[in-house]
This record gives sequence, C-alpha cells and structure tokens, in this order.
Amino acid sequence: MIDRSVIGTESEPGVNEVEKGAIRRFAEALEDENPLWRSEAAARAAGYRGLVAPPTFPTSFRAGSDVRVHLDVGDRPILQAEEVYQYERPLVAGDVVILTERITDVQARSGPGGRMDLVTIEGEGVDPDGEVLYRSRRLLIVRDP
Repeated sequence: MIDRSVIGTESEPGVNEVEKGAIRRFAEALEDENPLWRSEAAARAAGYRGLVAPPTFPTSFRAGSDVRVHLDVGDRPILQAEEVYQYERPLVAGDVVILTERITDVQARSGPGGRMDLVTIEGEGVDPDGEVLYRSRRLLIVRDP
C-alpha cells in the first residue's frame, strides 16, 4: 500500500513552451484534422493569435520534478485511468506554461484483479505572470504484482 503521508507532496515548477511544431505533431499523432491546430490562418480567422493546442496537449508537459517518485511503488505496474482538464482559456502557440503538480489523494481498493492503490495527482498550469491557464487531474492505478 502506498503511504498516505505522500498526500500534499508537490513537484518543482516546470517551464513548458507551446510550440507550433509540437502542436502540429500532436494533432497528427491524434489524426485530428481540426484546422485550429493545423493552420495558423484558420486559427487567426477564428480569433486566436496563433495555432491552438488540442485539449489534451498538456499531457506532453512536464513539471520540474516527478511527484510519482514519492509513491515508492518499485516494480508495481502503473496505469493512467483518467485525465481531466479545466481551461481558463485555450493554449496557443507562443504560450509559456509553468506546471506544478501535487498528490492530492491515495486510496486502497480491491477489484477483480486484486488489490490496487488509486492515486490522484492535480496540476496547475500558469503563465509567467501567475495567471491560471488550466487545471488538471490524473487518476493513476497502481496494481499489486
């Protein structure tokens, strides 16, 4: 079982740049043809200052340190079960996002496959002025071997 004392553990902030090429590659990987993430002209015509990042783009961001190291799970398999984003505004090419994550919950559960721990990690992406751009929540399942 993961020790619940890790709740509240926070990462170091990590700086992430939203780049045009990364947006396009991400959209290509998703096979998403939305012109807002593929065409600067289409994005500007829709009122944005540049290419818009797809809604799940922050999965490519990194905090300055990985809070998962505090879970001390050894070789136990980890599955990401859920990830949710709440945006204050869309991310666009040229944005700088400072991401900090924290462990907010740990629960032990039993399921058909045996015992597991559910770990909730919440993140906050802010701009260099400290304005919140988005909040995220990830649910990890850590299974017993």
